[in-house]
Amino acid sequence: MSETRFDVLTIGNAIVDILAQSQEDFLVKEDIIKGAMNLIDGERAEHLYAAMGPAIEASGGSAANTAAGVASFGGRAAYFGKVSDDHLGGIFRHDIRAIGVHFETKPLAGDPPTARSMIFVTPDGERSMNTYLGACVELGPEDIEADVVAASAITYFEGYLWDPPRAKEAIRLAAGIAHENDRDFAMTLSDSFCVDRYRGEFLELMRSGTVDIVFSNESELHSLYETASFEAALEAFRADCAIGIVTRSEKGCVVVTRSETHAVPAHAIDALVDTTGAGDLFAAGFLFGLTSGRSLADCARIGALAAALVIQQIGPRPRENLKDALAQEGI
Repeated sequence: MSETRFDVLTIGNAIVDILAQSQEDFLVKEDIIKGAMNLIDGERAEHLYAAMGPAIEASGGSAANTAAGVASFGGRAAYFGKVSDDHLGGIFRHDIRAIGVHFETKPLAGDPPTARSMIFVTPDGERSMNTYLGACVELGPEDIEADVVAASAITYFEGYLWDPPRAKEAIRLAAGIAHENDRDFAMTLSDSFCVDRYRGEFLELMRSGTVDIVFSNESELHSLYETASFEAALEAFRADCAIGIVTRSEKGCVVVTRSETHAVPAHAIDALVDTTGAGDLFAAGFLFGLTSGRSLADCARIGALAAALVIQQIGPRPRENLKDALAQEGI
């Protein structure tokens, strides 16, 4: 096994988030599916950008947010994702490197432009994402830095990557390199609509051992196994992956292996502001805990802490130092 240079490598769609507060009637008027990640084209992206109110621009993308969280905990993080050599691409590169994440994926010269996601946050804190993938669809096997995968304790990718076709090849290549070097490979199911599109392929990744660790929320789990029974879905999940993690919002989370079950409560919050990034930061805390030798229950507690902190602010990247927050919790 080669030397471990990174605790967690994440692979995902490199996206600049454009966040704005909105009312429920705006979502209805614009035919936006609430709480989902809606894929849109360039023309729709321009329309929604013009229609939205005052906004905050911030580097985002699910797996990039996870890498940012790992770095904030003091972990060694790396990231693969495709941007274009344009203004938003420059913002993305600057932001992720400034927080200490290794990011050397070669940018595209010219079209398509860097991806952007218009995120509308309703008064209940729910976020509805409208994503133009742009340069993300160009991520391919040539963007997999084999030496970085081999030197990362865990490589983690977002299920959203199953939309761009060449990314599938890249993911399978990375999984092979990780396993050749006795590393773990992880994924998040990302979105119940994403699971609906790729249920069979996601189950094949799990059952073939291509992925070892799988993150899911409750709705994604029900979608994956097409059952309304949480218990039945959880037992199927246990059988299909080495470690399965199910987040359940205010009900906390459940971690299963083939022989263990750990139910961990949610971390207390003062007020829910914006759920953007909750799952991403939970994964960051859990993976940081795993690579630093914590028990599965403590990994879940660290994930719950990170998620609780990020949902009490606007935006998907932690504003306070997670390493300090963890020290205060004493986990």
